[in-house]
Amino acid sequence: MSTRPEFPPHVLREYALLADGERGALCGPRGDVSWMCAPRWHDDAVFASLVGGSGACVVTPVDTYVWGGYYETGSLIWHNRWITTDTVVECQDALAFPGDPHRLVLIRRIVAPEKRVTVRIHVDVRVAFGRHPMTDLRRDAGDHLIGHSGPLRIRVSGATDLSIVDGGRLVGEVTVESGRHHDLVVEISDEPLPEPVDADQLWAATRKAWSSGSPDFATSVAPRDARQSYAVLRGLTARTGGMVAAATLGLPERAEAGRNYDYRYVWLRDQCFAAMAVAVGEPGALFDSWARFVVARVLENGDRLAPAYRIDGGDLPPESKVGLPGYPGGTDVVGNWVRQQFQLDSLGEILELLAAAARYDRLDADGVKAASIVIDMIERRWNQPDAGTWELDDNWWTHSRLACVAGLNAFAGVSPRREKARLKELADTILAETTRRCLHPRGFWRRSPEHSGTDALLLLAPVRGALEPGDPRTLATIAAVEDQLTQDGYVYRFAPDDRPLGSAEGAFLLCGFSTAMAMWQQGRTADAFRWFERTRASCGPPGLLAEEYDTTQRQLRGNLPQAFVHAMLLESAQRLSQPYKA
Repeated sequence: MSTRPEFPPHVLREYALLADGERGALCGPRGDVSWMCAPRWHDDAVFASLVGGSGACVVTPVDTYVWGGYYETGSLIWHNRWITTDTVVECQDALAFPGDPHRLVLIRRIVAPEKRVTVRIHVDVRVAFGRHPMTDLRRDAGDHLIGHSGPLRIRVSGATDLSIVDGGRLVGEVTVESGRHHDLVVEISDEPLPEPVDADQLWAATRKAWSSGSPDFATSVAPRDARQSYAVLRGLTARTGGMVAAATLGLPERAEAGRNYDYRYVWLRDQCFAAMAVAVGEPGALFDSWARFVVARVLENGDRLAPAYRIDGGDLPPESKVGLPGYPGGTDVVGNWVRQQFQLDSLGEILELLAAAARYDRLDADGVKAASIVIDMIERRWNQPDAGTWELDDNWWTHSRLACVAGLNAFAGVSPRREKARLKELADTILAETTRRCLHPRGFWRRSPEHSGTDALLLLAPVRGALEPGDPRTLATIAAVEDQLTQDGYVYRFAPDDRPLGSAEGAFLLCGFSTAMAMWQQGRTADAFRWFERTRASCGPPGLLAEEYDTTQRQLRGNLPQAFVHAMLLESAQRLSQPYKA
């Protein structure tokens, strides 16, 4: 007989993200931090309640409450705010930022803004997806508790009122007087812990770090959401420059459909999407770090370039299971089989990133060398089948070719005359063959020579410069996407079979934003804003977006938050604020 977990999962729209670049956590409306890996993104979970395991850090009012919350501007400092039958309770949550690769610091400040408040606290660190409880717990000087979970060292500060109970958990209640606060600090490290740091200093340093690197995007059409998307991308980016695709694993795109993946790794394509979003304005340090990571992977791997890597540049582990029930409808998969794929479109995206770096005089000698390697790979492999953006079976995917055309055109624009001519000739060759093989008799781009339907991501290629906005192929594809792949204001990536849209999978939020930019490029301003606003409204109170959206149930689906969706939100929010310039 199964038992109900102590901290069952919520619908995805209710989770907030805490992240420091090196790892991330999800916090639910009960104040339950129920997902976090340590010491880094790709390591095992220490809080695994989200996927049916053990381990969580919970701060919850003792009284009946309703929940809300918000992020501090341009940061991943989250304020849980509960309205009880008597007063207001607040818990400010963050991972100390920027993060240390070896030591995470979860800081939680319980605030009584009006009257005395009492909260329940539960701290249960369990390494290896819940297999190793806390052991050797003992009180240190002051209000610190220290111990271990597996190989990791743990220190909990602000724990005077917490008791050690069976199973190595810390539980108790804390009362905070009106106008006061209480700090709970949880440190987890794979190295000896340093001397404790005062909570006020942690908060001050974290707020300063977030505010010092956050553009305001004041001229975008959605400054608040643009700032928040930038903060999400920043929080997902390690000091190595690698940006993970999402903070989670195994969250289902469709219940029991078997499409469950581990996205705690760096997809080069997604990182290029993020860089192109930032490059709409003046790129800064984050753009440079993303570019350095991509360039390093190209130089290190050459022809063996994989679609994705760990944040330390290492190879992805193969897929396996950890023996947990998983998030409802999903599975407990870790690792990712994408490491064995060839994705041609990523080469085009890398060239676009390097071209953007060159336009802003940020392309160094290593970047030039990386561009040469990528161009050579495109020249030799553009006619080979690949897995494409959607990581399907190998085929002659249209978007992969058009992404290469866009990348070649972009880099031609920053190259010397002789090289420019060579790149343009290669781009024209690829475009001509793609037209011959992939253009539907009705004039729109098909997904591949073997598929009669179109793909909504094909609308991005003209925005990126693969074709002119007024090209008949572009206009016909826009019309085909509107006819075949849109419903109720949302865009689906493609029709996988004969079932109605939404039956096989949810709407793809990435495609909603790319459609908005395609409309903007055509001067269809009202349509552009309609797609943009409908798509960005798919989030819950924390403003996070997953890969898919179930329009019938109005629920997010897939891993959270999805970096390339936030990248597209950021890019489209900026582009829609200005008239299109050819």
